[in-house]
Amino acid sequence: MLREIKALGFDLIELGHGIRISLLPGIQKMFDAGEVRFSSLHNFCPLPVEVLSASPDCFQMSALDKSERDRAVKQTLQTIDLAARLQAPFVVLHLGSVAMNAITDELIALAQKGELLSRRCRGYEEIPSEREIPELLEQIAAPHVGYWHDMGHVQIKENLGFLDHADWLRTIAPRTFGCHMQDVKWPARDHQPPFFGDMRLEPLAHLLPSDCQIVWELSPRGSAEEVAQSRAIWKERFGE
Repeated sequence: MLREIKALGFDLIELGHGIRISLLPGIQKMFDAGEVRFSSLHNFCPLPVEVLSASPDCFQMSALDKSERDRAVKQTLQTIDLAARLQAPFVVLHLGSVAMNAITDELIALAQKGELLSRRCRGYEEIPSEREIPELLEQIAAPHVGYWHDMGHVQIKENLGFLDHADWLRTIAPRTFGCHMQDVKWPARDHQPPFFGDMRLEPLAHLLPSDCQIVWELSPRGSAEEVAQSRAIWKERFGE
């Protein structure tokens, strides 16, 4: 897996929330040999042993049940420990969601039927919301805690009428540490290779701070040829 990613032209790699614990010895061996460097780890990494498939929200920080919250914290600390061993400077966290009937899929279905502005339902489950993030970061007031932008998640929010993507990036850019880069096919097929979706990706990418750590977060259903082509376009437009 790591060698294939390097062969596609990426020097730094994020370890995602689907990394099974059985893969860690091989990952550690490659790192110790100097064959690979890591940009970041996406919580929870490694995947908790009782969880069978990649799921960053399998234990929620916002859970009403204390045992689940404690499990989320414990797994997060294990991710931080692994990041330290692999000298990865960033750990990406999901902070939970509101306990409510999920309506995002209903909103996407309305958009697909051309009823986006019907306003038959409104809302979004993930927390914190964009309105809450700046205040949360001010309250924490720690230089090592910041915002990690997800091009796909935020573009879907724009597609569903929740926010203006560019305005949000202008607001949050000074507190932005990193970005999960991807494209979106309207309205909600995210994790597409950059320039293979419907986003106006280039002007949005230019709004990111110059020291932002950019990580390509792509669907495993994409082909290596698409990724290579996308990477070539990226280098042509951004020179990196």
